[in-house]
Amino acid sequence: MSDKRFDYDLFVIGGGSGGVRAARRAAALGKRVAIAEEFRYGGTCVIRGCVPKKLLVYASQFSESFEDAAGYGWSVGPRSFDWATLIANKDNEIDRLERIYRSNLEKAGAELLMSRAVMEGPHHIRLLSTDAVVTAERILIAVGGRPNPFPGLPGAEHCITSNEAFHLKRLPKSIVILGGGYIAVEFANIFLGLGSEVTLVYRGKEILQGFDDDLRHELHQAMVKKGARILCEDTLTEVVQKPDGRFEAHLKSGDRLDADEVMLAVGRMPNTEDLGCEKAGVELGPKGEIVVDDYSQTSVAHIHAIGDVTNRVQLTPVAIHEAMCFVETVYHGRPTKPDFETVATAVFSQPEIGTVGLTESAAARSHGDLDIYRARFKPMRHTLSGRDEAMLMKLVVDATSRKVLGAHVLGPDAGELAQVLGICVKAGLTKEDFDRTMAVHPTAAEELVTLYDPSYRVRDGQRVET
Repeated sequence: MSDKRFDYDLFVIGGGSGGVRAARRAAALGKRVAIAEEFRYGGTCVIRGCVPKKLLVYASQFSESFEDAAGYGWSVGPRSFDWATLIANKDNEIDRLERIYRSNLEKAGAELLMSRAVMEGPHHIRLLSTDAVVTAERILIAVGGRPNPFPGLPGAEHCITSNEAFHLKRLPKSIVILGGGYIAVEFANIFLGLGSEVTLVYRGKEILQGFDDDLRHELHQAMVKKGARILCEDTLTEVVQKPDGRFEAHLKSGDRLDADEVMLAVGRMPNTEDLGCEKAGVELGPKGEIVVDDYSQTSVAHIHAIGDVTNRVQLTPVAIHEAMCFVETVYHGRPTKPDFETVATAVFSQPEIGTVGLTESAAARSHGDLDIYRARFKPMRHTLSGRDEAMLMKLVVDATSRKVLGAHVLGPDAGELAQVLGICVKAGLTKEDFDRTMAVHPTAAEELVTLYDPSYRVRDGQRVET
């Protein structure tokens, strides 16, 4: 039964993937649902994240495909690339997807509000577009996050982030990217594939902290071979705009780099600024994230939060999963915790990374003795093309239980493999389960079920050769 004291049963703040899924599900149950979005429905993923990024990744891969075609007998004539055409076509696809998001919400019976919404109290929400105040029995915060602007960097105002990278008027001939996480690495590969001169600057010892060390090192070397310049253990100290409109990036090491664009990819921050969390009594964490319990409930019992704003696992499928758990918990009376264990993920670099489960170093800390199965080889697709690029596959196995703790792939379609490997690792399959599985030949993936002998072992934290 709806509580008539409130205008809505549920008010969702934020029209990203998590908020939209929760609003649709709740509205389909007959609840009075409103969802407010100040920009565009679809959120980070659809509008300025995974979807447009993947489209740019596809575009950037054609340069190598044209080169590889010759080995297979194809003669590719004169070719050119037009950035404006790519961006226009990308925008058309984003428009199409947003229309689908809107349509699905409307079909479910949710009320769509194009406005920034802020909390005025535990049950009150102000719509800034009209200054109207509405009430809701429950509030779901799904406002996501945004790129860290790195305000401590002199000249940061001259830099772009991943948001602006999707709307550049021209393809930069040269770009400096600060950061070593997956966003920095992916954009470095995009611009490199499209013909830009790319310099990646990262303060750590190796790119992609948190990923398996073998994949990190192998990708680093592959990017350098393709022409990227990667400067680790360094950072930017200042960005200066020159009289010709270009930029000069000053590095801590003393180097100065000229570039058409300087991009900051140094993490993301939750969108809780001026959201009214204090007025509503919603507790925030040290990074501005909304603090939630295992069921996505905030410090206020009838206010929940999901997605990147909680700074748990910042992935779109995770936000959607959290939305489903919220509906199960609140509207079906089946308390359901989001499951953050063994989340598969991909880095759409060139070559691509797909990974699930524990890295070798993490598994050594938590499980002790390990057997490591590793294969490095040239994939069949590169044999006739002559491309000098290796593929790497690695299984991290508990030496006692034989359970596969982690699976890591670097190479073509690694992200697709990660989805399937995610099922295997999530199910707790053993190495013997992999061994009993018949290979599909000829594929690169068959290596995963033909790695019969350990490449080496880890005992008491030390590598032991077999």
